[in-house]
Amino acid sequence: MGQAIATAIADAGDTLAGGIDKDGDVAALAAGCDVLIDFSSPAALENNLDAARAAGVPIVVGTTGLEERHQWLIDDAVQGVAVLQTGNTSLGVTLLAHLVREAAGRLGEDWDIEIVEAHHRMKVDAPSGTALLLGEAAAQGRGVMLADASVRGRDGITGKREAGTIGFASLRGGTVAGDHTVHFLADNERLSLSHLAENRGIFAKGAVRAAQWLLGKPAGRYTMPEVLGL
Repeated sequence: MGQAIATAIADAGDTLAGGIDKDGDVAALAAGCDVLIDFSSPAALENNLDAARAAGVPIVVGTTGLEERHQWLIDDAVQGVAVLQTGNTSLGVTLLAHLVREAAGRLGEDWDIEIVEAHHRMKVDAPSGTALLLGEAAAQGRGVMLADASVRGRDGITGKREAGTIGFASLRGGTVAGDHTVHFLADNERLSLSHLAENRGIFAKGAVRAAQWLLGKPAGRYTMPEVLGL
């Protein structure tokens, strides 16, 4: 992702201030740039947020696998700087989430919702951040909390499907950059909304677009739909 973002920055006509990997000096990097783009790891997020806040620069957080504690850290950081956090920076996925929210809100509970995602064999978290983002969109459309409605990892004698739940299935293998499909299934008809990522360049392009948009924004929490005006 670092290499893809560097390419996307050059393609956008902007200047790369620098980059770091594990154990790099994020404080020095933040002090020398206009905006930070973070695709690191959950364990590095706190330091990255602290560096952005200390330098007074906005930060785009595209790191996945975040837990509730990380969201608290972001909520604290947005008191001082602009933070855009998302499970997926793809502009196509952003629009997909919007469509999923609309569909879930307009179709009743007699339409079951199942989310299927596939990624490369090296991905360590499941469901993917994008799948969870789409699940949140579906839950918002239904007016429920995803934590109360989600069903994951079916195995054995599970009994019949409970109405109103949102199911997740994760596939891992090969070099798949990221495939996501949200299925709406009713009696005698189905609606499927999909996004297929062919390479990581789309995420880098969206991250740079988000970083450009975030420049000059006051302290606060922002989202990818706002970048597209949704």
